[in-house]
Amino acid sequence: MIKTCGTREFMDTDGMEPAIVLDYSRQNVTGETMELLFKLAEKAQLKEKIEAMFSGDKINVTEDRAVLHTALRAPADAEVMVDGRDVVPDVHEVLGKIKDFSDRVRSGDFRGSTGRELKDVVVVGIGGSYLGPLFVHQALKNGTHRMPQSRPDLPYMAPKLASVGRTLHFLANVDPVDVAEALDGLDQETTLVVVVSKTFTTAETMLNARTVRTWITSRLGEQAVASHMVAVSTNLKLVSEFGIDVNNTFAFWDWVGGRYSVSSAVGLLPLSLQYGFDNMERFLEGAHSMDEHFRSAPFEDNLPVLMGLLSLYNATFKGCAARAILPYCQALAKFAPHIQQVNMESNGKGVDINGKSLDYAVSEIDFGEPGTNGQHSFYQLIHQGRVIPCDFIGVIKSQQSVYLASEIVSNHDELMSNFFAQADALAYGKTADELRAENVPDYLIPHKTFTGNRPSLSLLLPALDPYTVGQLLSLYENRVAVQGFVWGLNSFDQWGVELGKVLAARVRTQLNRSRTKMKPISGFNYSTTRLLQKYLEGKHQLIYPEPHDVFPCTLLDTEVRARACARARRLASLDVLER
Repeated sequence: MIKTCGTREFMDTDGMEPAIVLDYSRQNVTGETMELLFKLAEKAQLKEKIEAMFSGDKINVTEDRAVLHTALRAPADAEVMVDGRDVVPDVHEVLGKIKDFSDRVRSGDFRGSTGRELKDVVVVGIGGSYLGPLFVHQALKNGTHRMPQSRPDLPYMAPKLASVGRTLHFLANVDPVDVAEALDGLDQETTLVVVVSKTFTTAETMLNARTVRTWITSRLGEQAVASHMVAVSTNLKLVSEFGIDVNNTFAFWDWVGGRYSVSSAVGLLPLSLQYGFDNMERFLEGAHSMDEHFRSAPFEDNLPVLMGLLSLYNATFKGCAARAILPYCQALAKFAPHIQQVNMESNGKGVDINGKSLDYAVSEIDFGEPGTNGQHSFYQLIHQGRVIPCDFIGVIKSQQSVYLASEIVSNHDELMSNFFAQADALAYGKTADELRAENVPDYLIPHKTFTGNRPSLSLLLPALDPYTVGQLLSLYENRVAVQGFVWGLNSFDQWGVELGKVLAARVRTQLNRSRTKMKPISGFNYSTTRLLQKYLEGKHQLIYPEPHDVFPCTLLDTEVRARACARARRLASLDVLER
């Protein structure tokens, strides 16, 4: 049976910030189990590895890089050395540039090429350049909480109020449908595009960037690119050749992994444009507070360490292959997809840090959905099928308030009633004797029995504001690091994503040859060859007789749209336009 083990609270050292509560009493561990896990962490030199990460040691050994996303939220008076250089001044130089630029855009000092204010931001990026910023955006966009009384020194406007009249969109997938959705209803004159690519060579991102540039220039001309597009990149040469003003390029560093980059210009620039730099500064402070807790707190009181060790125990010792992240807060709808990348790209490995094949299970399949939506989707399996450890995340103060006079509880109370009940249902279940006492027919008893003894933990946040969103992000990032450190992995490379890219380049070349020169499919295995043939046969015509831009007609302005659609009809009549 699950036995009560502990509840922990994390409160900032000044005692002014409300606590985050972690209740792991429904995990399948005892006090003795936890002591053994702490000893395992000690044997794995967890404390030393944590300190090495914060100190700038090159713990990403396969790429010879430091791992310093924590430095992105370090205060200006901190010192973090990499290759004999303190990187904190560089971080704060970029932060200052983000503040200046976002303030100028939001105030109207920086305008588009026609003199109109830039109210709509489109972020072009993929992976960590998309999932992390989208999670934070979704978490903040309905935020109405005021700055806590502990920080009266900071000017502050709640995120929802700070974003009035502004929109933020994301273009990640190279699928043209995503282009159509991201640009739908936008006006080129009021749109600012942020292209996020460290090397400015990421295939999907750069194709999307060229697509959006064409959308802008089709109406405003080539000279408009410098006024409507900025970059987060380190490749100034390619940024300049693209037409973006290098003065509007925001740097980040090779010691920031993509999935850990939301605290860099990757996330801070678009989010500051939407919510103001003050809100994002508060976000960084929250993340830093959890970083410091992770670095200094003893293991038995350390939230990232406790959660990491519990996940390790469930995955490796209990054989649980999956983990459900279940926020009872609609604003955290994009949290599980982000942590899915952070965890599975970090720890989804088959070898240890020394390249030796693993003979024990590591990592989990992360998935999740906000409550109560998930209850009507996959909770059947969680309650009566496979054992899947669950993270329940609740919030004490809702971002929005709905309370009907005729109801016995508010809408948020109804939501949180399920938050509290589901953890108990998983832990204690329902026995055949209890069902018989309720006069349930015998033939239904096996179907209505709940075995219980299914582990979960509960996180209770005081509110969902920029500060606590930063804390939550840091908590899960550091939890993943704990698991990787104890498992003996390199959690900061991702070689598994490379092979598919290489093979896709070969397919891309073949498609071009088949379309432009009618070359047959060659050099692929039988299965892929047949699929490619079927794909190309499904088009009305395989060749592009001459290069031309093809857009969803609704994305172009009226005059260009009319010409484009007329041309499309003309080409279609000749059976040469791809359908």
